[in-house]
Amino acid sequence: MSQHPRRRSVLLATAAVSAASAAPAVAATSGGTRRSHGPLVIGHRGAAGWRPEHTASAYTFAVRAGADWIEPDLVPTKDHVLVVRHENEISGTTDVARHPEFAGRRTTKTVDGRSVTGWFTEDFTLAELRTLRAVERLPLVRNRNTVFDGRERVMTFQEVVDLARALSKEHGRRIVVFPETKHPTYFRSIGLPLEPELVRVVRRNRLTARDCVVQSFEPSSLHRVAEARLGLPLWQALGTSGGPYGHPVTYKEMSTPAGLREIASYADWIGPDKSSLVPPLTLLADAHAAGLKVGAYTFRAENQYLPAAYRRGTAPAEFGDAFAEYAFHFGQGVDAVVTDFPDLAATARDGLRS
Repeated sequence: MSQHPRRRSVLLATAAVSAASAAPAVAATSGGTRRSHGPLVIGHRGAAGWRPEHTASAYTFAVRAGADWIEPDLVPTKDHVLVVRHENEISGTTDVARHPEFAGRRTTKTVDGRSVTGWFTEDFTLAELRTLRAVERLPLVRNRNTVFDGRERVMTFQEVVDLARALSKEHGRRIVVFPETKHPTYFRSIGLPLEPELVRVVRRNRLTARDCVVQSFEPSSLHRVAEARLGLPLWQALGTSGGPYGHPVTYKEMSTPAGLREIASYADWIGPDKSSLVPPLTLLADAHAAGLKVGAYTFRAENQYLPAAYRRGTAPAEFGDAFAEYAFHFGQGVDAVVTDFPDLAATARDGLRS
């Protein structure tokens, strides 16, 4: 990737490294009341680079930093309330292991064909989950975020919707909620389907296409949402290997021109890994030709998540030239970026106009 243009990005990257040592004031980027033009910035689980993911502070930071959309991952409780966690196994994102009253809940389950050991949201009522507190999922990478461990509780999907509306009012621009249905086939198999509860929240809050976009890696989940005739845009997420769990198709097949035309029959977006969009791969152009918008995931600032050409130094957790990567993908024509650092993405987007 050394042939990619890097003009302006070098100076911006220096600013990013300085900002990494102390989380920058979120208002310093493209926050405020104006609506930025250019690719959409989607706060991945909020601003996961600066706060423990899926917390109110992470979502608030993301919006104040310039994010257009915020992304909650949806999993159910035992009493069938949708809460937002990266996975239904919560030992890495909450302090559940420190609660002796829940020690007996630790178990091993098979989720989407994988054996997973820990504590699972579907074994807790919402009231029980409320006694837990969020922690940083990647403490060895983002030690700075661990200072916030234990300060915030697990949020419900409804609370994220409420927060998005409050932030929309605060900033004078509409903040879109971008929920992902996690392991939908698994949850249907245990009698806790995600889609009916998602539909209920959407209808109860009268969310429209301007308020909510639904994503999933599993086409069957998106079809179930579409059957509710909510009028919401749908986003088909694409993995880098294998295929959607329980579906007789691979992500490679879904990424062909014929596969993309099939996706376009039910969805408005595809969400591929950013590595799938680097030439000579033609996924971006093929998707646009099929009438699909493209949102790439997941953009992070640390060296270990950047292509080799954009790394600075050898420390995996130090910041590299994240701005060069944004500049490359913006130049290729992506419609959105899903990022742990929405402040950096918004700054890079603002740079397109300077």
